[in-house]
Amino acid sequence: MANELGYRTARDLFLACPAIARDMKSPAAAQPPLEFCRTLLSGRVPEEAVTFCAYLLPERAAVWWGHECLSNVAELLAERDLELLALVTDWVGEPSNPRHRAALSSAVDPSSTTPAAWIALSAAWRDPTFDMLSTGFPAAHAVNAGILAGLARVATADRFGVLSAFVEMGIQMVEMEAQRQSVDAY
Repeated sequence: MANELGYRTARDLFLACPAIARDMKSPAAAQPPLEFCRTLLSGRVPEEAVTFCAYLLPERAAVWWGHECLSNVAELLAERDLELLALVTDWVGEPSNPRHRAALSSAVDPSSTTPAAWIALSAAWRDPTFDMLSTGFPAAHAVNAGILAGLARVATADRFGVLSAFVEMGIQMVEMEAQRQSVDAY
């Protein structure tokens, strides 16, 4: 797809969202975004492909992607993380529902660094109670942290395979979002 979510190149995303450069060390390239993402995956620091996807996806889709990644390693998560993922499921389904927002906001602990706590925080990012917008980082920062924290729990021998599956899932979500946006434009 030549125009993933409005960005013709990876460099366009870096220009639109400068915070990505604080989470990634790889320089932006003039490649199409998904080609750049695959290059990152096969590069020296393949985890940066996760970071790039987190920033490339629209916020709600990125939160869902993070949820889905962690759901695929649920056996490695604590019970509290599974509870947070259930709240994220409700929020993604109806992000403007005050009941879901309140449940998520009351459950999120910004000082917690578990995988699902990061994903829940990314869903509650705009809640003024947490003042996360003042950090200068978008919710993608928390999605990235949550996915990478979950990935860190995977056995070393399996890690690259799981990482690749997460990135491919992210790429598929980018393609679906781009298609949805193109249909919505008509």
